[in-house]
Amino acid sequence: MKRSLTISGQFASSNDMTLRCGDCLRFLKSLPDQSAQLVLTSPPYNVGKEYEHEQTFTEFIDFQRRVIAECVRITKDGGSLCWQVGNHIDDRGAVAPLDIFLHPIFSEHDELYLRNRIVWHYEHGLHCRTRFSGRHDTILWYSKGRDYVFNLDDVRVPQKYPGKLAYKGPARGTPSCNPIGKNPGDVWQIPNVKANHAEKTDHPCQFPIALAETVILALTNRRHLVVDPFLGAATTAIAAMKNGRRAAGAEINPDYVRLIRQRVRLLQRGELPYRPRTRPIYTPPPNSKLTRHPAMTNGASRNGQETG
Repeated sequence: MKRSLTISGQFASSNDMTLRCGDCLRFLKSLPDQSAQLVLTSPPYNVGKEYEHEQTFTEFIDFQRRVIAECVRITKDGGSLCWQVGNHIDDRGAVAPLDIFLHPIFSEHDELYLRNRIVWHYEHGLHCRTRFSGRHDTILWYSKGRDYVFNLDDVRVPQKYPGKLAYKGPARGTPSCNPIGKNPGDVWQIPNVKANHAEKTDHPCQFPIALAETVILALTNRRHLVVDPFLGAATTAIAAMKNGRRAAGAEINPDYVRLIRQRVRLLQRGELPYRPRTRPIYTPPPNSKLTRHPAMTNGASRNGQETG
């Protein structure tokens, strides 16, 4: 991608990107009714990150209620809202799955229909000592209305058994799989953005372009508007513009706004590093230094006996 992108702080339907440095609610109130085809965001989890305001969990949920109401207002009939969330951990170490607390808020809007609770699974993260280490987040996908955009063919994944044939009925002996791939299902295994990830920036909680791209390709068409009220490192906006959509969002931290502008410049020049959505998950080579158990080195087996 090498082309000029129009970026403005004031919303206009002609903008490739509307980027506002400031409060997300003020930004959302500036957008017209039914202007967005998709709202895709990952809000703060209220776990004390540097970009979060200190507030109680009740205050956090109330703030989410106000943001969601504005997002419903700006979403077109036939559009979608997707909330990617994890867990809030309180000062006792108790886990509060945010999707459980947020779903009742979305359910207050009769025009919304929950279509999927998508599980995003990843292999790396914090290593817990007093509970099992968390290795997934969830995406709540709601359509606004019963009819909605869903481009399944744009996000199909390779068939596990592409040569499988039907064994009975009128189609017996013919391929039983869709030749262009299968439905990716509601559990997505996508590497998260850690230190050695191609997309890593100074933002502490990025989600990968591949995640946003899958949602955007499935739920929007070209030149549709994709809104993210909590831009962060602007992964949603980057994925949208990379695929010919328009983007709009707010980020309250000026340092991250500068980061966003840098990433957009790289996108314009075709130099933005990213991990392709279709790249298979990496498997370490067998019997390498990384995969060999320490006890198996120097001729010793795990039980301390010599290996010959």
